[in-house]
Amino acid sequence: MQRPFCYIFSLPNRIAMIRNTALISALICSPLLAAPTVAVYDLDAPVTESGTQASNPFLLDSPERPLTHFDIIRSLNQALTDDEVPAVVLDIDGAQLSLAQAQEIRALLQQLRAANKDVWVYTEYLTPISALIGSAANHMTLMPAGDVQLQGLYGESLYFKNLLDKVGVKVEVVHIGDFKSAGETFYRESPSEYAKKQEDALLDSVFSQIVEQISEGRKIPPAKMKEIIDLGSITPQQALEFKLVDHLEYRTNFINNLRELHEDETKFDDSYALPDLNGPEITGFFDMMKILMSAGKEKKLNSPYIAVVPLEGTITDESIAKARLEILKATRNTHCKGLVLRVNSPGGSALASDVLWEATSQFKKTKRPFVVSMGGVAASGGYYISAAADEIYAEPGTITGSIGVVGMKLVMGDALDKLGINVHASKRGKHADILNSTRPYTDQERAMIKQSMLEVYANFKQRIVDGRGDKLKGQLEKLAGGRVYSGADAKSVGLVDKLGGLQDAISRTVELSEAKDAKILMLPEPKNPFDGLFAVPEKDEHEFISAAPTRSLQSISLSSSDLLTKELRQMLPLSLSQQLHEFSKQLKSIQKDQIQLLSPALPKL
Repeated sequence: MQRPFCYIFSLPNRIAMIRNTALISALICSPLLAAPTVAVYDLDAPVTESGTQASNPFLLDSPERPLTHFDIIRSLNQALTDDEVPAVVLDIDGAQLSLAQAQEIRALLQQLRAANKDVWVYTEYLTPISALIGSAANHMTLMPAGDVQLQGLYGESLYFKNLLDKVGVKVEVVHIGDFKSAGETFYRESPSEYAKKQEDALLDSVFSQIVEQISEGRKIPPAKMKEIIDLGSITPQQALEFKLVDHLEYRTNFINNLRELHEDETKFDDSYALPDLNGPEITGFFDMMKILMSAGKEKKLNSPYIAVVPLEGTITDESIAKARLEILKATRNTHCKGLVLRVNSPGGSALASDVLWEATSQFKKTKRPFVVSMGGVAASGGYYISAAADEIYAEPGTITGSIGVVGMKLVMGDALDKLGINVHASKRGKHADILNSTRPYTDQERAMIKQSMLEVYANFKQRIVDGRGDKLKGQLEKLAGGRVYSGADAKSVGLVDKLGGLQDAISRTVELSEAKDAKILMLPEPKNPFDGLFAVPEKDEHEFISAAPTRSLQSISLSSSDLLTKELRQMLPLSLSQQLHEFSKQLKSIQKDQIQLLSPALPKL
């Protein structure tokens, strides 16, 4: 019988062969032979928290899903420990980052520099945000003919009273808290003294942060930095002379210089550790059918994971639906080892805020860690839904607090008269018409509404006492009353635990859960417009009655009022168009819920 092939080798020869094979394999797999990668972040569109399309998907403005803040910080964090990444490159001109987002990105870039990795930033607009991020770079480049906008901080708030007067609409507003100035834009022509006071305090805090952080990064004394800002207008050449930037180059030269600096085999990767934003490739009928067949199928989460759930925008029944659904699913799934709630919201409906708070309280009962990461703003209802967390993280520039209540009712009697519309009303019950939209409150009705709001306010404060306890520094009533804080100031009074960003909150949750190998998952997973078109409404089989609509915001049809808002927004500066959009959303929210946990309309910086 013939012997197997392997027996023709003597033992020493076989050992030598194994050793040589192992050596060759090690050399092939060695990172020393891997081509270096430069991670490129070309942020040419607004960076969202949730990845939800802001525009109507049927218009198909872009086939890509938006890049999220979670995507960016996860990628930068991976680059930090990847020996094959010697450098990162950022162009943030289209990102529209909030101050809190910029501060977290800056902190990660500082860590990259500490790890001896090069950080390159290119910009055509030197603004407080781009200068802040550039202060962490060792190569900050400005276009030679770039626009320098370092005049300081300026914001405008829109007040709509005169507009509403012209169309015959009045907004009845009741405040709980002297500093609860939300709603002033509806019935005043300018801010109250309380509103001015807190606006000034917030601007002082934010301005000092920006000056100090740019000064620290660029090695410019803070007093000198303020002098530069007060010049009002400087040229790119002066920006170079003042050491605000390192180079003046056009984009083509910037790219060519980077390529010359690195080896020929270096890969410039604009998708490094980022998800696929393009969606499925559709080349024919069968590709379309494949998408349709897979629509609505939920991925099974059968291994340890940390859930990162974003809540973004004004709080309404619909806006909280997906976050609530994911939190409850995480509560029931024992593979979920911890929850990070990423909050970027000015608040909204008091009722919807409490509905989402209740979902977080259900998760907290499992004794698994629950941590909140605050984004650009987490105020009023945004703070309410954060109160139950084991720990709250905020960036120094986060806007938070605004613990108070405001009640509003639209009175449209004069508007209907102008249109020649008569209203006939019938009622049964003395106060059945308390929300009558054709007349203001009576004194008795106003007292009733205020009593209801006082109960909501008491409940709000109790949520904070239950969640924060002895972490609060001082009496809660002196911290509440509608007062607004920067993240730095909120930490000093115990409204937040630590200064830090989303990555810090995730790391802390992993630490508390002791689940070092757990996957970090953003839920719900953001979808591109094509996925949104074919997606079916998500259902929680466990809940046979739904708390709120769960249809995708991407599937909502575009109304004529939204089209008008879009046209106005195209004509106005970005900050003012955003305020108009928020005004429109608040009007819709008031029509459904008269009692609101809404932060004031602070100037858009």
